Amino acid sequence: MLRFLQIRDFAIVDSLELEFGAGFTCISGETGAGKSILVDALGLLCGDRADSGSVRSGAERAELTAEFELPDTSPALAWLRETELDDRRICLLRRTISAGGRSRAWINGTAVTLGQLSELGEHLVEIHGQNEHLRLVRGPEQFRLLDAGGPYADALDRTRDCFFQWQALEQEKQELLRTTPLDAAEGDLVRYQVEELEADMLTVADFEALEQEHRMLARGKDIVAALEQALGLLQSDDGGSATLSRAAARLADHGDLDAGIASAARLLDEAVINCDEAAGEIQSALSGMDLSPERLAELERRIGRQYDLARKHRVQPDQLEAVLERLSDRLERAATIEKRLVRIDGELEAALVAYRDAAAELHRRRAERAATLSAAVTELMQELGMAGGRFELDVRHEPAQAPSARGDTRLQINVSANAGTPPGPLARVASGGELSRISLAVKIVASAHAPAATQVFDEVDAGIGGRTASAVGALLRKLAGDGQALCVTHLAQVAVFADEQLRVAKTEDGPGTTVSTDRLSPNDRVDEVARMLGGQVSERSRAHAAELLKEAAQTRH
Repeated sequence: MLRFLQIRDFAIVDSLELEFGAGFTCISGETGAGKSILVDALGLLCGDRADSGSVRSGAERAELTAEFELPDTSPALAWLRETELDDRRICLLRRTISAGGRSRAWINGTAVTLGQLSELGEHLVEIHGQNEHLRLVRGPEQFRLLDAGGPYADALDRTRDCFFQWQALEQEKQELLRTTPLDAAEGDLVRYQVEELEADMLTVADFEALEQEHRMLARGKDIVAALEQALGLLQSDDGGSATLSRAAARLADHGDLDAGIASAARLLDEAVINCDEAAGEIQSALSGMDLSPERLAELERRIGRQYDLARKHRVQPDQLEAVLERLSDRLERAATIEKRLVRIDGELEAALVAYRDAAAELHRRRAERAATLSAAVTELMQELGMAGGRFELDVRHEPAQAPSARGDTRLQINVSANAGTPPGPLARVASGGELSRISLAVKIVASAHAPAATQVFDEVDAGIGGRTASAVGALLRKLAGDGQALCVTHLAQVAVFADEQLRVAKTEDGPGTTVSTDRLSPNDRVDEVARMLGGQVSERSRAHAAELLKEAAQTRH
């Protein structure tokens, strides 16, 4: 429930502070006085988009503040607690708009995004504008009307969940169909390539070893000659280890006399050992050399095969392993996709059955809700000057249509504004004035079940008068009940039903304009209602105004 509204430098308002109570509050004033500015300010505080034109001329920024008191059962309080923005049962909204167009917002002193402000605003205030009846002919608005406040949120959630599960599977299937990498011919080719590589491809390590061996065999005669010559030198009596051994023995006899001699003797002994070990390695290398032409031919065949495979796949030989891995993955992925496509059809069928069942139950409960709303709106139409008129929310179950998050219900609003005329589609049958009154009846019925604590009506009574206007005033007061309803109006017949009346006035003060508001006393209210009746306040108009106020008060009891 809105308790307080403060406006600074917004539109033509320099400064306003308003307090609101429970029940039905009427906001009146001359045309152009700034009444709708209060509604615009509430809209901005509830997340509407703003621009620099919202700032009063000459001011640096506009500042708007509203305080709401929330009952324990309020969806707004639940939202605040969930987002950890609650401050007991108080909700304080603040928003600033700079002359440059920049906007900032706070909830209970914490800076928030415009999206968060909008989410909360949906739970705090519902604003019904002058041209909202035009939206009533649109499908989404009709479904919102039917489902808002309907006692089947669980059925809506289940239908949406089932739809999204089915949709996810359908999207996965379409993605699989789009990305299936192989047809039959491609599959045969890739399988052949994989088998060929697995049969003939060498690993990088094996290929490098074969190339090394091939280089050895290609130069085999030169290598053997060098090995034999080196072995001969190491093993001859005139050189090699024998000569080193004799030299070491001659020095050893004198090593105790000189440290240098002793060191030279040790180095010669180590050289003898190294020469003997080198001779052994050379001998081993000679024994392992295979200089047969057959071995060389085999190496050339296997190495050539690797280059052939590399050319075939347009890579280097050391990249063939990566090619095999990629082709194997492609085959495996294709097999996985084929298996998934087989399974997903069954899952899709089960998901569609679950969706259709949920949508059927949702439709059944919608049909009950539609009958209730249709009867209530029809009843209000009689009070709004459309005697014999009928309002029908025509809901039809169409399970053959494509699944939708909204279910399988087709919805159409049919109306008849006059007795004896069969109902027809809303947009074709109702005139502008009738459509406006029908829309008002719909809003009143729907708002009676809406969770928003504060209902705001901005001149929704335009184009009506007389007894119909009185009926609208009585309905708005009934709608407010123990909650809160605000109505900007030009109609005295509506204003007299308000629990409280605020008057907005605009005065020219030199180069500037000042907007002020007054909470009207009973006597002031008689004068304001008299002005609304005829423009000029006279004894006759005051008497008429007093009579209207008295009659409206009597209908309360």
